Amino acid sequence: MSDSKYAVFQSGGKQYQAEVNGSFLIDKIEAGEGEKVEFNDVLLSVDGGKSSIGAPYIKNAKVVAEVVKQVKGPKIDAMNYKAKKNQRKRWGHRQDYTQIKVVELVGGK
Repeated sequence: MSDSKYAVFQSGGKQYQAEVNGSFLIDKIEAGEGEKVEFNDVLLSVDGGKSSIGAPYIKNAKVVAEVVKQVKGPKIDAMNYKAKKNQRKRWGHRQDYTQIKVVELVGGK
């Protein structure tokens, strides 16, 4: 039996595994630096040997996190080219992310 405590939550249509004091990037959310945010869409909660699985979400469970900063991902370059037609089109894209640090995992029932 391990003493790990973590939760899986959903944000922006993606799922993330969160541990206390863990820091990672999620899709951009509208929040300022240092602001606390709560994610109520908790799918799975594990506390040592006990685990709770939501259907689809666990009631009264949430992940409390603090926004560290707003960042941009690496630039992705793309190009369209049609041979013998002299058609070329180039573009780039940088995805916006929010870096968060998990402060607390609140388990539900």
